[in-house]
Amino acid sequence: MMKVNKELCIGCSKCVKECFPSCITIIDKKADIQDKSCFKCGHCIAVCPVNAISMDDYDMNEVIDYNKEDFDIPPEKLLNFIKFRRSIRQFKQADVENEKLKKIIEAGRFTQTATNMQDVSYTVVKETLPNLKEMTYETLKNIGEDMLADPNQKNPAFRRYALMWINMYKEYQKNPQENDKLFFNAPSIIVVSASSEINGALASSNMELMTNALGLGTFFSGFFVRAAKANPEIQKLIDVPEGKEIISCMVIGYPNVTYKRTVPRKTAEINWK
Repeated sequence: MMKVNKELCIGCSKCVKECFPSCITIIDKKADIQDKSCFKCGHCIAVCPVNAISMDDYDMNEVIDYNKEDFDIPPEKLLNFIKFRRSIRQFKQADVENEKLKKIIEAGRFTQTATNMQDVSYTVVKETLPNLKEMTYETLKNIGEDMLADPNQKNPAFRRYALMWINMYKEYQKNPQENDKLFFNAPSIIVVSASSEINGALASSNMELMTNALGLGTFFSGFFVRAAKANPEIQKLIDVPEGKEIISCMVIGYPNVTYKRTVPRKTAEINWK
């Protein structure tokens, strides 16, 4: 429930102008919030110059007052940070601390969501990762065999992936430690689930930035997502919440590779109108 401290409120109307669903009015020179139409985005809390607004739905101890030194990032430095990131597939044999994994999830938790749904869920897999690997490899192998057996499947790209998954499974069975071409012996993964694909994708992107900021490395495993969506047992193991679907899988560990520079990219396709 949204609350206005009438003693602090100065009736400046900044919260009224900021409120997208128009659920705030000024009554007797004080802000009044109609809680039924509010979706708890918190913009009124953020914009209030006298800190007169609060809510009891969430922990107000998480609210931090803005100061330039702690909040501002020079744009060129941020852009270089983004340019320098790489998908990591070489990992050290070192555990990732739970506190760092929680901080990665925090970056996802504070990412914007449509209508403030906050519908993104996270599954951290560490102890059961060996079981999950076996299930994922076998599932991809089965998908590959079904694709090759389908007489109507003529797409050469699909055939290439089918043969790749079957071969990856065979090699992994020979030597799981040396031939892990799905998870690359990383010690942990975070599976992101959501009812809205865009919400889960946005959260995943911010989580990747935090992963790099913590000195960790990650890559998004589309192969795992493909397998998980095809195998209810995988979904059961990672406990996908009802009504949500797997959006991404972040394979996370300490990088065992050092990069010296950024890489080039295609010129941006921009239409100015």
